[in-house]
Amino acid sequence: MNTPKINIDMALVRQLIKSQFPEWADLPIKPVEFSGWDNRTFHLGDRMTVRLPSDASYASQVEKEQQWLPKLSPNLPLPIPHPLAMGKPSENYPWPWSVYQWLDGKTASLETISNLSEFALKLAEFLKAFQKIDSTGGPVAGPQNFYRGGSLKIYDQETREAIKKLDQSMNSKQITEIWNRALDSEWDKPPVWMHGDIAIGNLLVNNGELSAVIDFGQLGVGDPACDLVISWTLFRDQSREAFKKAMTLDEQTWERAMGWALWKALIVYTALPGSNCNAIEIEKAKRVINELLADYSKLKQE
Repeated sequence: MNTPKINIDMALVRQLIKSQFPEWADLPIKPVEFSGWDNRTFHLGDRMTVRLPSDASYASQVEKEQQWLPKLSPNLPLPIPHPLAMGKPSENYPWPWSVYQWLDGKTASLETISNLSEFALKLAEFLKAFQKIDSTGGPVAGPQNFYRGGSLKIYDQETREAIKKLDQSMNSKQITEIWNRALDSEWDKPPVWMHGDIAIGNLLVNNGELSAVIDFGQLGVGDPACDLVISWTLFRDQSREAFKKAMTLDEQTWERAMGWALWKALIVYTALPGSNCNAIEIEKAKRVINELLADYSKLKQE
C-alpha cells in the first residue's frame, strides 16, 4: 500500500515544533532557499533548521545521521550538520525528523566559487580525512542509501536499458565501454566512510571557498568511488586533474567513479522512471555524459 503524498509546508512544521518542542514554538519558520530532493528543509529561527524526509524511502536517514554525525564531526576539517533534536512521527507526519544547527554559506556553483582548483583541493582534503576515520560498525550499502558504497552491478540492467534508449548523437559504443570497465573491478580494501552524494547542492561556500558539507542521508561505509562523481558534474580540466591527483586513489576506483557518474546521467538523460528529469536536469546530464566521453577518449590515447 502506497503512502499518500504528504504536503510538507510551514503549517505542518509549526504544528510539529509546537507539539514536540514547545520551547521553540515562538521562533519564525520559513523554507530554505534551496531544499533537497530527499528532504524538505525549513529555517527555525536564525540558527536552526528543521529537516523532514519527503518519502518513506528516506526516513531511515534520520536516525543514521543522528547517530553518526556527532561521532564523525570532530575528525573532519570542515563543519558538517550538527543534530540538536530528533522529532517523532505524529498523526499528520509518519516519519522521524530532525532539528539541526544552521550552517552559514551559499550553495556551491561556478558563480559562487572563487577558484575551482582550490575548491577541488579543499574537497579532496575533506574526503581523505573522512575516509581515514575508523569505519567499524558503520552502515553498509543497501536500499536505504541506494547502494552507495556498494557494487555498481545493482544498476547494470537499468544502465543498459538507458543506453538502448540513446539517440544517434551519443556514442553508445564508447558509453558501453565506460560502463563495462566500471564493472570490471570492485573495492578490495577495507571499507571506508563515504558521503554518498557529493554534489553542488550539498556543498556550502563562504567568501568563494568551500565552507561546509551537508546532507549525509546516503552516508555509509564501503567503496568511495561514488564520492568522486563531482569530478564530472562540477570540475573541469585543471580542477578535475587537481582533485584526482589530491585524492591519490587507484585507476580502477576512478573507472568505477565514471560508472557512478554515467549511471546517474543516463537515467536522467533518458528520463527513466524515478529520475529527476526536467529540461534543465536533462541538459546537465548530457553535459556530464559528454565530459565522461571526452575523458575516456583521453584515456584510450594514453
